[in-house]
Amino acid sequence: MLDPISTGAPRSDAEDLARLGYRQELRRDLGSLSAFAAGFSYVSILTTVFQLFVVGYAFGGTRFFWTWPVVFLGQLAVALNLAEVGSHYPVAGSVYQWGRRVATGFPGWLAGWLKLLGDVVSVAAAAIALQAILPSVWGGFQLLGGDPSLTSRDGAANAVLLGAGLIVLTTAINMAGVKAMAYVNDVGVMAELGGVVLLIGALFLHAVRGPEVVLEPVHGPPSSLGTGVAGLLAAALMPAYVLYGFDSAGSLAEETQNPRRIIPRAILKAIVASGVGGALLILAALMAAPSLTDGRLSTDGLAYVVVSALGPTVGKVFLVDVALAVCVCTLAIQTGASRLAFSMARDGALPCAPALARVSARTKTPVAPAIVVGALACGMLVVNYGEAQLFVLITETAVLLVNLSYLLVTAGMLLRRLRGWPGRPEAGSGVFSLGRAGLALNVAAVAWGVALIVNIAWPRHDGGGAPWLSYFPVLGVAGAAVAGLGLFVAMQRPSGEQDAISRPRESSVSMMS
Repeated sequence: MLDPISTGAPRSDAEDLARLGYRQELRRDLGSLSAFAAGFSYVSILTTVFQLFVVGYAFGGTRFFWTWPVVFLGQLAVALNLAEVGSHYPVAGSVYQWGRRVATGFPGWLAGWLKLLGDVVSVAAAAIALQAILPSVWGGFQLLGGDPSLTSRDGAANAVLLGAGLIVLTTAINMAGVKAMAYVNDVGVMAELGGVVLLIGALFLHAVRGPEVVLEPVHGPPSSLGTGVAGLLAAALMPAYVLYGFDSAGSLAEETQNPRRIIPRAILKAIVASGVGGALLILAALMAAPSLTDGRLSTDGLAYVVVSALGPTVGKVFLVDVALAVCVCTLAIQTGASRLAFSMARDGALPCAPALARVSARTKTPVAPAIVVGALACGMLVVNYGEAQLFVLITETAVLLVNLSYLLVTAGMLLRRLRGWPGRPEAGSGVFSLGRAGLALNVAAVAWGVALIVNIAWPRHDGGGAPWLSYFPVLGVAGAAVAGLGLFVAMQRPSGEQDAISRPRESSVSMMS
């Protein structure tokens, strides 16, 4: 799929960027490892599988394993299409830039807006995961009260404190420049990869049953949705909540050397490494779990398996590695969100565009977006203190927003393919191409995106809380779209009155109208 021949490519990355309508302002310091790390650490299977294993097992039992490869293959089809459009448009902002170039007007802008909202919430969701890990490593991390449970008042308050501290740290790293961010991210991803490999191996060595466990319909306490198809569809929410964000490498395109070649590979490496590693981790956990029916897998999840199978000392060592993964995951999401906000502001497509589009002369980094994203994420954490269930629902909405932004891009690509791909002269030939398989893979990506979004948004009432809360993700997306439409209309200005902030050749109005 990789075309070794680059036809008519500019002599440098800066000239290539100029052809796409922007001047080189950010510092190009990143190579292939850092680009891969950006996507892999956003997904962060060590973070998210630890967090969400309970969701999959509670609804699907041992057979929830099979929802992972199904979701992985669907998201792989999406990633292949994003890799191709990323090769044609290696510009900071990923989904926003891709969306506005394949689907002009409101749909193209909306892709960036939804992804930005989803990323801000995801920063908070990743940071709050520290509460599920650090107090188990050492009781001293429970700074407020004595109950570390996220659903308790003490646990919720402590989670806000730990999460806010982490976000302040990641904001400072982002402000220090892309080199500092990349160094921390690279080290963290290497530690996470090593931890995943060692953990999988250790759990396999301590297995108490064979791999045929995934073929047996074993459950703990029955869920409210039963053990049939409805249960498996609900269990599929677990991999759906994990396998997204692999596009983050594209947000760093203007800071990556040879991005037309490196960005597509980084996107695909991130999704494949996450998919394979996550599947092996789930299988190893099911094989090593002391019991499949005592209810602990549905309440304590993977942490219970690790500590029970490997012992408290070794188990805590792996939990420290998980905590490190949480930190680099938060950093990666915040970095991607800040570059997305910078890219939109540079086109005059966000309020306060001049401030958000400004690049530090010293660090060559957009500082204001990192601060704004960090502040908004800290604000989101406060919701968890007042109502933990509401925070969970907001997080579900964020997953829905991000996948909807992917769908807007892949649907726009499909329309372009039917008219002649890529269909724009500034796109160039690209280095990564799906070739003859492009149309089929694009149709598959769109169909999968629709199915995934319907499954995530489908109202499921588990018997707790008000029934209307099961509609919260749908209401949240509708609210985000309505707010986006209002902002989009408000940002329209007569030609010649836009903020001239390194705009592409077409004006921001013609781009958005």
